[in-house]
Amino acid sequence: MDVGGRLREQERMLWATALCFAAGAVVGTVVLWGAARPFSGDGSVIIPIALVAGAIAAVGFAVSTRMHRAGETRPMPAWQAWVSHVSATAVTVAIAGVTALGVLLAGEVLATGLEGLTLPAPAGGVFTGVASALGGRLAFRMGVRLRTQDIAALLSAFLVIGTLFAMLTATDPAWWERSFSDLGIGAGGWAFNGTLVVAGLLIATAGSYLGRDLHRMLGDQALRRIAAIVSTWAGAGLALAAVGLLPLDRVRVAHAIAAYSTLGLILAATVLTTLLLSGVRMLRVLTSVFVVFVVAATVAFGFGMLSVAALEAVVVGLVLLWLTTLVQLLCVLAPDESRPSARRSPLRA
Repeated sequence: MDVGGRLREQERMLWATALCFAAGAVVGTVVLWGAARPFSGDGSVIIPIALVAGAIAAVGFAVSTRMHRAGETRPMPAWQAWVSHVSATAVTVAIAGVTALGVLLAGEVLATGLEGLTLPAPAGGVFTGVASALGGRLAFRMGVRLRTQDIAALLSAFLVIGTLFAMLTATDPAWWERSFSDLGIGAGGWAFNGTLVVAGLLIATAGSYLGRDLHRMLGDQALRRIAAIVSTWAGAGLALAAVGLLPLDRVRVAHAIAAYSTLGLILAATVLTTLLLSGVRMLRVLTSVFVVFVVAATVAFGFGMLSVAALEAVVVGLVLLWLTTLVQLLCVLAPDESRPSARRSPLRA
């Protein structure tokens, strides 16, 4: 893109930021209209601000996608267009969730220094406008040219933000002595469980975009192997969502099965992806190191050297590191142009 094109893109992003601020300020004022409400505690303004900001960010992504990538799926066969539309919808939901949770986390942090603050509706509207502008700007930028590394970054941000918020609102401060799943127990467990559900959706979506990049690199002849990879990532995402939908205190056995299934499917997906890209030496080395560290952490846990929470933190960190490196490699290796398939099905020649 030339300098003029980049300047026009920046101008559109500034307009999007301004419009998101205005929309957030107006809607926030209307939603919060009435008596002044506290910044934290019962009747806090933070939850409605988070919901409005999340909705506006989702709209910003949808509008940007429509503006910049409207005809991308037109030359594609039905199955490929369907995968693209479902993936875009999942990203829209995830963007709303990341924005809303980000606002909730910021509210929890600010509440420690703003104890006793009450906000009239116009002031609450300004807060909503600022949150909407920040979330909407990031969402609009993602819609311009959505890359797989954007999905991976969104996943990492969502897991970190959601987990930190769950930690701050946990009813049991000693949860870390057992496992992260204990954050999903009790009245405040919705934050952690909801994070897992949306993170599962993002993992499945990341798998879909990985498949897109692999298809752009390798073409239709690799479709069956790519379909297996995408399906495995989708299974891992569904398993992680099940971990959130099946809280530890209610269905312990099912929760454990879903958790171990998530780990097993992610390991399978990493191996399948590496085998398909066997010519990329860096990825082979990375996957080998990843598997060795996961096995070592599991053995250390078996000998009582790591707690469950520590094992989970190590595995999640390694998975995010591997995924981040993979999408950066694909960003270098895969073409930017869309590649419509010439096949009516990904499983048939």
